[in-house]
Order: sequence, then C-alpha cells, then structure tokens
Amino acid sequence: MSARNDQHFLVDRHAVGRIAGAIEVAGRLVLEIGPGRGILTRALLDRGAKVNAVEIDPFLAECLALDFDDEIRAGQLTITRGDAIRCPLPPFEVVVSNLPYSASSKITFRLLDAGFSEAVLMYQSEFADRMLAFPGTPGCGRLSIMVQTYCAAGRLFDLPPQAFSPQPRVRSTVVHLIPRDPLFPIHDRRLYADVVRALFSHRRKTVRNCLKSAGGMLSPTHVERMLSGLPEEILASRPEALFLEDFATIANMGTA
Repeated sequence: MSARNDQHFLVDRHAVGRIAGAIEVAGRLVLEIGPGRGILTRALLDRGAKVNAVEIDPFLAECLALDFDDEIRAGQLTITRGDAIRCPLPPFEVVVSNLPYSASSKITFRLLDAGFSEAVLMYQSEFADRMLAFPGTPGCGRLSIMVQTYCAAGRLFDLPPQAFSPQPRVRSTVVHLIPRDPLFPIHDRRLYADVVRALFSHRRKTVRNCLKSAGGMLSPTHVERMLSGLPEEILASRPEALFLEDFATIANMGTA
C-alpha cells in the first residue's frame, strides 16, 4: 500500500499509547491533524479527550465518520475535511498529531500563530533536529529560532520506520511544545518574524549583508535603523551564530 497524501499510518499501539499519554488530555479539547485511520483518535477518546480532527483525504474522512459514528453523535469527535495548512481550524486547546512530513513546517508556523496550551507533535527526525537545534549553533535556522522564541521545546522519543504502514524511509520524532512568553522583550512580533526570515534567507552572509539584501521582506526604514543602530559585533556575525537575545535586539532596533 502506498502512502496517501504523504501519510504514513501509525500502527504501533505501544507508540500510540505513549503519544496519547504524553500529556493530560482528559476533559480537554484536542486538535488532531491527519488522523488517518483513527488509531490515535481512538486512544485520545479513550483517555477522555474531546477531539476535533482535520483530515485532508476525503476517503479517509468518510471512513472515520463511519468508524466513529457513535462518538460523533455524542459530541466527542468532529471531523473537518480540509487542508490544515489553509482551511479554518476547529476550536482547540491542545494539539496531538502525527503531522504529514511535507506540510510540517507550514502547519507548525500556523499553530504558533493560532496559539495552544500544549502540543505533542510527530515529525520526521531530521525536521525535529532542526527545530530543536540550539540558537548560536550551525544547525539552527528560522524554524528553531521561531519555535524556541515562543515555546519550550523538547524531544520525547524517536520511532523507527517499522512503527508505520507503509514504512517511511526515515525515523520519526515526537516533540513536546509548551508556549511561553519570549525570554527577551520583542516590541513588534510581526517585524521579529520578518527579521528572522530575512536573515535566514541568506544564512551564509553577515547580518549586515542580510539586511542590505532584505528587499521585500523588510522596509527600507527598518533596515536603515538596524544598520545605523546595531553594534558591529552583531552586524559582522552570521545568523547561525546569533542567540535569541540578538534576534530580539535586531528587530527592536527597527522600531527604535
């Protein structure tokens, strides 16, 4: 069987139990993106969660509607048929999902914008490694900076390809995210996001040259303020060498 819409269905029931039990879900409204055949959905419902699921595949959504008819009628489960990248998301408090690999980045950024209390998310391990890379190290990038600016992020456990059907060619990693306020003051969150994106669009350049090349991502006024107000130590650094405080300093200078 081939994967449908980039979905590799989790079949390892021990792994399902670990994911569903990673956080307290009883009495909480859980968003599940990509429920597939519903094995995790069932585990969440059995633990007392109310689940709002989003499934892109019409065939799978129809199968879920049939398999979980009683739970839907009881108001414990809703199924939204749509693409979680762009469709209206149903209400939720926490997120527990095995995300489709190809959409992981866009969905993660969307969830950060939407807000949540906690999230347990499964990713391709390489993606998770990039997300969890420490600021100031070569592995960090836009994803790690944005996630770690607004969340405490930690690795829970890895899963081998054998935990899925069909088996992916890569390992998977389950990550726990807990939103928090930024460790350093950020005056304009939208500008901060634009600065991080602009800097990592040219990660091998110095911050000075990244800002000079940021046409379309940053306004000339913001760039001028940053170039004239930032210390040389930051301007001469590469983005991957910066810490969270440095990104906040750069963005805040644009509003000075």
